[in-house]
Order: sequence, then C-alpha cells, then structure tokens
Amino acid sequence: MASYQVEYAKGVEKDFRKIPAKAAKRIAAAIDKLGTNPRPAGSVKLVGFELEYRIRVGDYRVIYQIHDSVLVVLLIEIGHRKDIYR
Repeated sequence: MASYQVEYAKGVEKDFRKIPAKAAKRIAAAIDKLGTNPRPAGSVKLVGFELEYRIRVGDYRVIYQIHDSVLVVLLIEIGHRKDIYR
C-alpha cells in the first residue's frame, strides 16, 4: 500500500495547539498513522459529504479528507467532541 502525505488545512495547527499536551500526543500518533492507513478501524465516513471521514481519539475528533488520486490526507478540523460538529 502506498503511503499518503498528511497535510493541514488553514487553522488546524492553531486548533491543535489549544489541546492539552497528553491528548495532543495521542492525537499526533493517530494522525501519523493516517499516512499509512487513511481508513483505519474505527474511521467513519461522514454522511452528506463526499470525501470527509473522522476518527475518534478519546474525547477528541479528527475530521479529514482522503484524496486517493494524489495520495493526500487533508486534515480539516481537530477538536473536542462537544464542539467539533458545530
């Protein structure tokens, strides 16, 4: 399986810095794994969107797009589950 390049949409890195260090470390590990497997066990395709998926990392969610034609995973949003879908 080819490896995907993980890219960040504008503002995602800023969101990531707001997350507590312990949770951020777990999220960073999950994001690193998306490069080798963009559809891990537990990933969910979001209803009503063509390319968007999400993974759960504790109380946090990572929303991303998979562009198979160019082997890119684009991170769209990272946040706490109570805020992410607003």
